[in-house]
Amino acid sequence: MTKFEIPSEQWAQVVEKSGGPVSYKKIPVQKPGPDEVLINVKYSGVCHTDLHAMMGDWPLPTKLPLVGGHEGAGVVVAKGELVGDLELGDYAGIKWLNGSCLACGFCMQADESLCPRALLSGYTVDGSFQQYAIAKATHVARIPKDCNLEAIAPVLCAGITVYKGLKESGARAGQHVAVVGAGGGLGSMAIQYARAMGLRVVAIDGGREKGESCRSLGAEAYVDYTSSADIVADVKKATSDGLGPHAVLLLAVSEKPFQQATEYVRSRGAVVCISMPAKAFFRAPVFDTVVRMLTIKGSYVGNRQDTQEAIDFFHRGLIKVPYKTVGLSKLQDVYKLMQENKVVGRYVVDTSR
Repeated sequence: MTKFEIPSEQWAQVVEKSGGPVSYKKIPVQKPGPDEVLINVKYSGVCHTDLHAMMGDWPLPTKLPLVGGHEGAGVVVAKGELVGDLELGDYAGIKWLNGSCLACGFCMQADESLCPRALLSGYTVDGSFQQYAIAKATHVARIPKDCNLEAIAPVLCAGITVYKGLKESGARAGQHVAVVGAGGGLGSMAIQYARAMGLRVVAIDGGREKGESCRSLGAEAYVDYTSSADIVADVKKATSDGLGPHAVLLLAVSEKPFQQATEYVRSRGAVVCISMPAKAFFRAPVFDTVVRMLTIKGSYVGNRQDTQEAIDFFHRGLIKVPYKTVGLSKLQDVYKLMQENKVVGRYVVDTSR
């Protein structure tokens, strides 16, 4: 069995107080418990949720001080005595769902993300913006050894999340799906997963650069909300029969797109809420919702099976994540770009710098 030399201290980005900023500093390396693994995180994707966690945007309290991050790809370097199916040297990923009880009614029906005792990486427990991170062995993603850890990191949240949302939408091959916020990190992967599942994508976002990116990833049509005089009409027009998309994936970071979605989704269509803008509400007319037989639902993170399916799409070369890599020490700069809505694709941090 491979043995790894594990330091007593490591570099990490730590949120000391709600509202930030993050502090790049050395902290101790923790030891895994009996059912846990210690992963030497090589790369971690940066998700908008990480910004929400730092800013204290959501009603769910975070731990403080907090090491954020939940898209950590790396190598198993230590494990507890109860861990049987992972070996030292295996590739593994830290996900949003760090652990769950595995015994409640939700866990027993493969809805472990709804577990009332779920542990959330980079939110209720320390996450992947550090060089060594701990997670429950049952929940870490199993990553094939021939995968590029830098490229697969964003799949561990963004990829799994949009793949789960597409499954929840009920859209079938050949049908149209609108992806709102298509030029961002989640949207860029949603386009590709949708295409790989045989769906036709109408991308919605703002600006020419994002439009070019969406089309290059396989979107059939692009609706620019910054220049559209009537976004509802334009989205409907972008579908082959003019009736609107069969499903909408809401990945937007503001409230307004949530209010528009039920207007352009076709009758019997599904509106799937995935992103969670701070203090946002969803409003829809009851009359239209009933007589047009609309489905409005939320989609959270995928379960363990969804995780392996999403990784398999990547492993087969069907998902190419557009990303930029910076050092872990530059994480606050990435947050600034997020706040200014200037991120195209995904940022990945290299924990070695």
